[in-house]
Parts: sequence; structure tokens; C-alpha cells
Amino acid sequence: MNKHENLDEAFIARQRERLLQLRAQLIAGGDAAGEEEDTLQMAAGSEPRDSVDDGDRLEQQANDEAILAHDLQRIASIDRALQKIREHTYGVSDGNGEPIDRAHLEAVPEAVFTVEELNARARQQ
Repeated sequence: MNKHENLDEAFIARQRERLLQLRAQLIAGGDAAGEEEDTLQMAAGSEPRDSVDDGDRLEQQANDEAILAHDLQRIASIDRALQKIREHTYGVSDGNGEPIDRAHLEAVPEAVFTVEELNARARQQ
């Protein structure tokens, strides 16, 4: 039995499927971005380059790295949520042990903290 009394097994099963699909999409997106970067590097290898091209390339690389870091963090959160499903603690905060609102879980299926906890953390930063 799940420790979150407002989450039925059908909801949790749907969330598990959503998490698995989201995880697959994030991994596929990262793989595609890596392939695109390789293609761009190969295409640019024989072309004359100038400082504007190099600056654009560096900016794009920084953006890609930021997106990758965000995606990796999100995959880790998804993995934690999937683990919580296996442990029958999905929907219970890792922080304060309180139930996470169902609406928050519907919006962010990988949520492992309550909205209140997230807001408190944001204020501290």
C-alpha cells in the first residue's frame, strides 16, 4: 500500500508510465544533440573559421552543456521517483515526509519535494 492516501494504484501506474516515457525522451534528446554536435564538428573541420564562427560555436556549446546538465538532473529525479514507486513511497516528500499534492505530481511526475519545500529552498538561494 502506498503511504500517500490520496494516490490510488491506477494513478501511480499512469505516473510510472509517464516517468518511463519522459526518461526515454530525455535520453533520446541527449543522444540526438550529441550526434548533431559531432556532425557540426565534422562539417566545420575543413571550413575556414573566423572569430565570429568560433564565438557562435562556443555559445552554442555552452547552451548545449546547460541543457544537458538540466536533463541529467531531471533524469536523476525521474530515477528517484521510479525508485519511490518501487518502495511504495511515491508522493511522499523526501524532505519532510509530508504528502506531495496530487496536482503537483500531475504537473511534475518526478517531484520528490512538496511545493512549500521547493519555495523555501528557492528563497534560501
